[in-house]
Amino acid sequence: MYKTIYVPVDNSDHSNTAVDVGVHFAKAFGSKIVGSHVYAAKMHDKRFKQMEAGLPEEYHDEKELDRQRQIHDSLITRGLQIITDSYLDYVDKKCAENNLPIERRSLEGRNWKVLAEDINTNAYDLVIMGALGVGAVKDSVIGSNTERVLRRVRNSDMLIIKQIQPMTGGRIVVAVDGSPYSFGGLMTGLALGKAFNMPVEAISAFDPYFHYAAFHSISGVLNEEAGKVFRFKEQEKLHEEIIDSGLAKIYQSHLDICRELAQAEQTDVKTTLLDGKAFEKIIQYVRKDIPALLIVGRIGVHSDEDMDIGSNTENLLRSAPCNILVSNRKHVPPIDTLAEYTIAWTEEALRRMEKIPVFARGVAKTAIHRYAIEKGHTIISNTVVDSAVGHLLPKGAMDAMRALGGSLDAAGIDRDKMQADESVMKDLMGSTLSGMMTEVVEDKPKVSADTQAYLDRMTQNYFVCDGCGYIGKGETPVKCPVCAAGGDRFKLVDKQLFEAAAHVEGVLETDLAYDDVPMQWTKDAKDGIRAVPAGFQRRRAKAKIEKTARKLGMTTITLEYAAPMIQEAASEDYTPIFANKGTGASTEAQATVAAATNGANGAIAAHENGQGNRNGHAADPVPTSPYTWMPEAQSRLERAPEGFMRDCTRALIEKHADKIGVAVITAEVAHEGIEQAKDYMAEAMKTGNLKDMIANLTGKGKS
Repeated sequence: MYKTIYVPVDNSDHSNTAVDVGVHFAKAFGSKIVGSHVYAAKMHDKRFKQMEAGLPEEYHDEKELDRQRQIHDSLITRGLQIITDSYLDYVDKKCAENNLPIERRSLEGRNWKVLAEDINTNAYDLVIMGALGVGAVKDSVIGSNTERVLRRVRNSDMLIIKQIQPMTGGRIVVAVDGSPYSFGGLMTGLALGKAFNMPVEAISAFDPYFHYAAFHSISGVLNEEAGKVFRFKEQEKLHEEIIDSGLAKIYQSHLDICRELAQAEQTDVKTTLLDGKAFEKIIQYVRKDIPALLIVGRIGVHSDEDMDIGSNTENLLRSAPCNILVSNRKHVPPIDTLAEYTIAWTEEALRRMEKIPVFARGVAKTAIHRYAIEKGHTIISNTVVDSAVGHLLPKGAMDAMRALGGSLDAAGIDRDKMQADESVMKDLMGSTLSGMMTEVVEDKPKVSADTQAYLDRMTQNYFVCDGCGYIGKGETPVKCPVCAAGGDRFKLVDKQLFEAAAHVEGVLETDLAYDDVPMQWTKDAKDGIRAVPAGFQRRRAKAKIEKTARKLGMTTITLEYAAPMIQEAASEDYTPIFANKGTGASTEAQATVAAATNGANGAIAAHENGQGNRNGHAADPVPTSPYTWMPEAQSRLERAPEGFMRDCTRALIEKHADKIGVAVITAEVAHEGIEQAKDYMAEAMKTGNLKDMIANLTGKGKS
């Protein structure tokens, strides 16, 4: 794979490790090593001339000064050449010991500039450089020469050595974002994995929380009229119902492509889908279990070709604790799974879709398709369309779209050829989207459709896929439309238990989100988020918590729910600046969150932490009990959030079993116990004794 391996040397620890890694690679691929060192004789000559005015008076004679210049030039030039030869002798010795061909290159000039020119001119297959050189100090992160060379090289892979231990074991992690450079990095990773018998993992990260935090910031500076133009409510609904899960599907598809490419190479890869800011999630992933090598593309899927280096790659280069290979190799997969749809539409359903305005048709069709996959349909009929529309949109939205389409037809307007005139499109968007937000519930108080939608959600069942975190609503899903996991991988979210936790945790405080949806935070949750440093970290953590809660149809944030996300944000190893300056992070809040995290919802926490790794979650160990729990009953119990909420539910079920005089807890007994528990909790909440009840049952209610 690598015919020529270029190794610049300076006798630093990282440089010497680069030589060892270069030899290791050359032995595997039959490569030639090219060792180089750059010396700057002209720079020393210039500096000497600047210091001549400070020489003693006896050296100011013209002949003597000329003689001193010649002596200096001879010593510096020859001395630097001797140093260069010594550095290259080390490379020579290593290659001779392993019977490898070597080429020595002694170059003069500005270090980074000459190296970049030499690499680009000769197009070496792989460049291996130490992250730090002989000038490194305690707080050095990346050497200036290494970074400057990396930014200027376009055709060679760049392996940056950050660990001074030999790279002879461990695993390879490849970050994939769908760009040709990232897929090129995967192909390189697969080849290295084969050559060195190292397992390869592919990870992909998407950020469904960015727009929520960004819109919060934007809404704070817009006047009312400008806010109407942005249509925050409609945009958030579009993100919640379609775009977020669409992003998950896209990035999961990248991982599916990785698996196909690996199988074509007679190997396999472990894949992991992460949700959150790409750089942050990748850093978290590699810090938990440091790999031998992290591979990233030079630029990402959204970069222009003339970009020197992508922002995620730049941040990883500085912060990753492992060796990092920056791929300049491109690969375009022969199969694009993003466009592979295997569901058929009936002619009636397709004709019905034609009545939807052109600008909204693609979004609606994608949403219906995803609903069909989730519910297990292979043919989309009118019945499926009705179910999907009722599932995704407020009542009356489709009628508004049809009415709009009919109005256009009556006016003789060709919808497919309609010009995108600004005023026409503004009216069109306003009519259609306002129809999606109409007050449509008969015999009920007049409320906005947006508020009614959230009220309706509270009566729905919500299921979380433990493979990728996709959220399904309504009936039990039969298949995940993102990661293709079966219906048995979906866990029911019992929101009533979170509601009970809200009463335990204290006074509710209401905030309006940027789209005017009221979000309630318990006092404990409000206090708990202070564990996250103030500023962008806290704003982003708050946005993530609210965003994920809204996707589950929840408008009340409890510490029980938020603790895992707060803990994750509060424990991040950010730059040392935060350690020494006031961050607004409360030590007391950190302790409270740490305690609450032990009682967090495991299924939800896995989703919120981005652990979509296709691994199932082990059930909680069952405490010693005189009762025998049948598998169906245990499964029902595990729908409750793990921690004190599950302990409380278990205790109430066993109390019911004791009351009816049975020692074997079946699914029926568990169901009866849970129903009684809900009544018990409701009564306790009315009388204000819920906290005492939980404390008596579990010993955790007052913590």
